[in-house]
Amino acid sequence: MTTPVLPFPASPASPRTPVYALVGNPNCGKSTLFNALTGLKQKVGNYPGVTVEKKVGTVYSQHGHAMQVIDLPGAYSLAARSPDEAVTRDVLLGRRTDTAQPDRILCIVDVTNLERNLYLVHQIMDLGRPVILVLNMMDLAAEAGLQIRVAKLEKELGIPVIPCEAAHGKGLIELKLAMSRTDLPLPRHRWDIPAPIAPAVSELQASLVENDRKAPLSARAEALLLLTDQDTVRVAGSTTLSERTSEILRSWHKRWQNEGMDWAATLVSSRYDAITRLCTDLVQRDDRSQTAGSTSDRIDAVVTHPLWGWLVLGGIMAALFLSIFTLAEYPMNWIDGHIASLSDLVKDSMAPGDLRDLITDGAIGGVGGVLVFLPQIVILFFFIGLLESTGYMARAAFIMDRLMSRVGLNGKSFIPLLSSYACAIPGIMATRTIEDSKDRLVTILVAPLMSCSARLPVYLLMIAALVPGDQVPILTKVGLMLLMYTLGTAGAFGFAWLFKRTLLKGVPPLMIMELPPYRLPRLRDVILQIVERSGLFLRRAGTIILGISILLWFLSTYPKSPEGATPQEQMSHSFAGRAGRVIEPVIKPLGFDWQIGIGIIASFAAREVFVSTMGVVFNAQSDDEEDTAPLRQALAQAKWPDGSRLFTPLTCLSLMVFYVFAMQCVSTIAIVRRETNSWRWPMFQLAYMTGTAWVLSLLLFQGGRLLGY
Repeated sequence: MTTPVLPFPASPASPRTPVYALVGNPNCGKSTLFNALTGLKQKVGNYPGVTVEKKVGTVYSQHGHAMQVIDLPGAYSLAARSPDEAVTRDVLLGRRTDTAQPDRILCIVDVTNLERNLYLVHQIMDLGRPVILVLNMMDLAAEAGLQIRVAKLEKELGIPVIPCEAAHGKGLIELKLAMSRTDLPLPRHRWDIPAPIAPAVSELQASLVENDRKAPLSARAEALLLLTDQDTVRVAGSTTLSERTSEILRSWHKRWQNEGMDWAATLVSSRYDAITRLCTDLVQRDDRSQTAGSTSDRIDAVVTHPLWGWLVLGGIMAALFLSIFTLAEYPMNWIDGHIASLSDLVKDSMAPGDLRDLITDGAIGGVGGVLVFLPQIVILFFFIGLLESTGYMARAAFIMDRLMSRVGLNGKSFIPLLSSYACAIPGIMATRTIEDSKDRLVTILVAPLMSCSARLPVYLLMIAALVPGDQVPILTKVGLMLLMYTLGTAGAFGFAWLFKRTLLKGVPPLMIMELPPYRLPRLRDVILQIVERSGLFLRRAGTIILGISILLWFLSTYPKSPEGATPQEQMSHSFAGRAGRVIEPVIKPLGFDWQIGIGIIASFAAREVFVSTMGVVFNAQSDDEEDTAPLRQALAQAKWPDGSRLFTPLTCLSLMVFYVFAMQCVSTIAIVRRETNSWRWPMFQLAYMTGTAWVLSLLLFQGGRLLGY
């Protein structure tokens, strides 16, 4: 039985900029197409009320007309099971008050998995909006021996179908021409809704139109989603159903339960049957598609092997850390030299005084002490971008599933945790793809334990202070850095195991993850990601870190001590010194004095602020020096009141361990608050992480002293 379709007129040409929604399954090349269409003309933010990333870009047609594209999160279905999919569904259905319903929809599919990808497209065509279908990865389909009858597919669906290779820029001109059309047709493909369910769809559709003010075809699509019984994820901005529609839905559910009917499975199966019939004559296979042992399979035999897979993963991580120390050395020295020259130029151009000190010690010294680590952060993001674009990241999650199942999680938690090596904020945002709410929450709670790029400046400073001499051996650097990352990872797994057996008990779900085909990395996309993330770091350096550095300079300079006081006496007399002395009894058992305490307090705004704080506190750019003195030398000369060395190897190790485990990031706390919609979990996170950091640093320092170190 076919449910009658109510008319839904195509959108007329409008003088305003047309808005396209770009949708598709994960790993279908959606982000690659978005970047290829928009280039640098992008704005990135978050949807209000959730930590789902919102990307909006501008595309120009061949005639120079502007079109707006919203890159929606990847989704397998409009029957949302995660916050990411919920945002995609709500934007398309016009449920979100903060985002207008798009005029048109751009569906991109991985043509090598056409039947599975068409499930989402099939649902979207029910919405009654103009749709363009993009068949991506046509080159990979040809290599696999697949031929797609594009003209027949276009005729069956009644919408423009554009073959494309987004990674190579092929098909973009044809796509822009289709997007600039003012007469895009509505989809005409229809499918037969199962007879027992068709009356419920009609009744719900009518109620949604009458009582919920939905457009006829949009109402039909919403009725089908409600009846799948999976449309359970609600986010800020979603509308609620009217009482009449809810009553109809409950009535049909009760009726089918009494009849023992699985209505959701019936609907899903019926839709897949329609897609299978559609694809029967569309995809032709030659002998190559039947050949066993494809290139991806041969690579997977190694990289997902129980032994060789771990060796490959370990080798990649070792290469990452070696690159951070070796390749970044030259640009770091270049940045450091120019910062020193800028500071000297200011000193030569201005008379001595507080204003000059504010500029050189507060602004230039504070920001410059963090900017010098930008090359290492760029390298970290470059590696992560390569792993994602080649398809290896999913393999790493598959390998880690064997380990993570032992702590109560599955491999899907690995990608958020790995992303947290760059920054905990996008890592926490990436947990939205985890369906189980308890697994998602556990992953959020332990993600900040993964050593993020903001900890790199602290680690590197402490490693330089720990090892005597002007040159630290590269193997020593790599070894100590790997030790810190290993401690953080072990801590994350340990607490995940504990939480899954106490606070958030649950059975580890089976991991079902698509392994995308291997692809050559598209450097343009990787570079765009680096520019975006580095821009965030630089904006933080130019705003938060600059502001904190200036504030800290003020707090460490005022009130002024009597004339003739030493810099140490001035610091002790200042507001910052007084705050440090307040917490000194708590941190002294860890090997830290009040000056280090100032850095710990300041770094709650951002961990990397610790470096600039130490530069201000220890007067690393003192006027007494002929040249700008490196911070490393200033730390080496720091003393306790009894004249003993402050930054001993044991103190440096204790401080690094403290920063491995401490929650020293207000931004992360804010993101956890938004993600969990509660202050309970971020406060718990702050307490358990900071408490663990204090206990472990105490055991390390006091244990080392007992052993004579």
